[in-house]
Amino acid sequence: MWTRKRRPAAVEEPPAAEVTGNAESRGPEIRIRAFRIGFVGALGVLVALLLGGIVGQLGTVILYVALALFLALGLDPVVSWLQRRDLPRWLAILLVVVVVIGLFVGLIATLVPIVIEQTKILIEDWDAIVEGVRDSDFVGWLNSLVGGDAIQQAITAGGDWLADPDNLGSLTGGLLAVGAGILGGFTGATIVLILMLYFLASLASMKRYAARFVPASSRPGFRSVSEEITGSVGRYVIGQLSLGGLNGVLSLIYLSIIGAPAPILLAFIAFLGSLVPLIGTLTGAIIITLVCFAASPATALAAAIYYLVYMQVEAYVLSPRIMSRAVAVPGALVVIAAIAGGTLGGVLGALVAIPVAASLIIIVEKVVFPRQDVL
Repeated sequence: MWTRKRRPAAVEEPPAAEVTGNAESRGPEIRIRAFRIGFVGALGVLVALLLGGIVGQLGTVILYVALALFLALGLDPVVSWLQRRDLPRWLAILLVVVVVIGLFVGLIATLVPIVIEQTKILIEDWDAIVEGVRDSDFVGWLNSLVGGDAIQQAITAGGDWLADPDNLGSLTGGLLAVGAGILGGFTGATIVLILMLYFLASLASMKRYAARFVPASSRPGFRSVSEEITGSVGRYVIGQLSLGGLNGVLSLIYLSIIGAPAPILLAFIAFLGSLVPLIGTLTGAIIITLVCFAASPATALAAAIYYLVYMQVEAYVLSPRIMSRAVAVPGALVVIAAIAGGTLGGVLGALVAIPVAASLIIIVEKVVFPRQDVL
């Protein structure tokens, strides 16, 4: 019997997905919230400006803290040395602070009467001093080089301008500004001294507390690097003080021999100048030479020759020997660090720039390079 074959039922294909505006057919929706991004960015800029303003307002306080910490690190090797002589730390700190305060008070008690006396003499004999400089053989020789008497006229005009109290007051900002500056300097020195005492007493606990911010596995290396950095800074401070003291003592002896005016005051200027690397000794030598003109051009010439010789000896003999164990910083980095520190923080910035550079070098050599050398 013939039977009719059935055709297989057609398999219905699922309807093609329609391109609609639904999220399921487009994939995940990406929304760009421009207002939120701009608002958060503006808030970030405002917070950065606020923090910058706060840092600017607290610049003096930050400077006091940095200087006190710098001095505490410099005196810590002396305290540690006394501790190794079986002295308790509190007694070692007390002895060091008493010696520092005694030296400071002794210098002030010695220099203030000299400054007052020399200022009085300078005011009373100002016309004679200007006339002596103007009519000196050295100025006459300079006039012969340039022709005419332009240098003598400039000296006379400068002496007359400085002799006017109104001009001198405008140059120094007035008596009120001078008094405020002296009072501010005394207050700042007191704050730095108190902070230094606290830092010196709690330096060990500060190091332990700082190590708590480092993971436990990295604390031994952190302690080793921090001890090396603090030791480097301490040796640098002691080295600079040694150079300054040597320059001050030698200057006092030589300036007394050649008959320079106020040799104790000029020796103190030489001491302060040697504390600032690179330009400090040169600046002190220029100031001392100019002051020696008040005695005679021959005295100024003798002072200039002495400091030219001394700066060579300090640069090539004294400084390498004294600072060889303090900071191992290449010469080019010393120049760059001193210039950058002086630009950012003035004299104090130049003073602390080299130990900061040495600390960065220690961190790079002890932390960065070992990590880079790991295979």
